[in-house]
Amino acid sequence: MNEILIRKAKKGDKDAFCRLMDEQMQSMYKIAISYVKNDEDAADAIQDNILSCYENLKSLKYNRYFKTWMIRILINKCKDILQRKNRMICTDEMPEMPFHEAEYASAEWAQMLEPLDEKYRMIVLLYYMEGFNTREISEILDMKESTVKSRLQRGRKQIAKMYEYKVREGRV
Repeated sequence: MNEILIRKAKKGDKDAFCRLMDEQMQSMYKIAISYVKNDEDAADAIQDNILSCYENLKSLKYNRYFKTWMIRILINKCKDILQRKNRMICTDEMPEMPFHEAEYASAEWAQMLEPLDEKYRMIVLLYYMEGFNTREISEILDMKESTVKSRLQRGRKQIAKMYEYKVREGRV
């Protein structure tokens, strides 16, 4: 994480803030898409997250926790979107989304995690795709570190079982 960019952004340097957000865009997309499951809602969550981070950056006490702080805000934005959608009744079907090769790896990862129980999915994503350790994940998700560790272990077991089944069925 670039401490200098964070310090400059906190002092009101808009270019530094934009560069900081650009560095985090891929991480934000992976997390948002795994939560909300479609590009439009992921884009909305990311946009809301960037605005919220910009407005509240001065409240960040320790610069080294910037990414943890930002991801926690993003997860809350995703939850807000899901709650709003649960209150809405959709009458039209969504048009099919075009395929973008640049997003293939993220989509493939999201597809692999899709069958996982929700309580394991985000922990596995944050640990393996974003490189957070169990202590950081416990802070982001506001749960005990021991809970994160046990859910990570159970998530790994679920993935292994799913993979073994696909190998036995000849689907891999």
